[in-house]
Amino acid sequence: MQKKITLPLTDADIDSLKAGDRVLLSGTVFTARDAAHKRMIEQEKEGIPFPIDVEGQVIYYTGPTPAKPGEVIGSAGPTTSGRMDLYTPRLLEKGLKGMIGKGYRNEEVKAAIKQHRAVYFGAVGGAAALIARSIKSVEVIAYEDLGTEAIRKLTIENFPVFVVNDAHGGDIYQEGVAQFRQEQ
Repeated sequence: MQKKITLPLTDADIDSLKAGDRVLLSGTVFTARDAAHKRMIEQEKEGIPFPIDVEGQVIYYTGPTPAKPGEVIGSAGPTTSGRMDLYTPRLLEKGLKGMIGKGYRNEEVKAAIKQHRAVYFGAVGGAAALIARSIKSVEVIAYEDLGTEAIRKLTIENFPVFVVNDAHGGDIYQEGVAQFRQEQ
């Protein structure tokens, strides 16, 4: 079953999502990768607020390539999410409700997703040019000096993702491995 969700995520959206659900997201997401996460957390320790209000927002872990003429963005595939694990629990504590990336999350992040009622979506790696078609506008919001790792505001429409970790403790990767072992 494929669900369509308009962002920002509501508590009802989050409660309804289960690991393995296929979802089309529309609305606003922010991009941020390793360098932006590190800078946000370091600056917060210095008393400098985050450059975006993460409350209720979704962050897409991507570093898009430059747009070709006539396009709003270049390839925009997901980055390995584990590189953000060190910083993610703090962002969830501050109200972040969703993340989009690829790959596993550590146990601390999964516990924080459950504790703060959030969701981790997976995007399909290797389909960056296809995914970019769902991005309708792009605006650099902060850290322009980080180049492709700057924080960007994206307007997306029917952006294809699937739920990896839900707010109920579900984990599609663990469930997949368990199912495979039962079938052997």
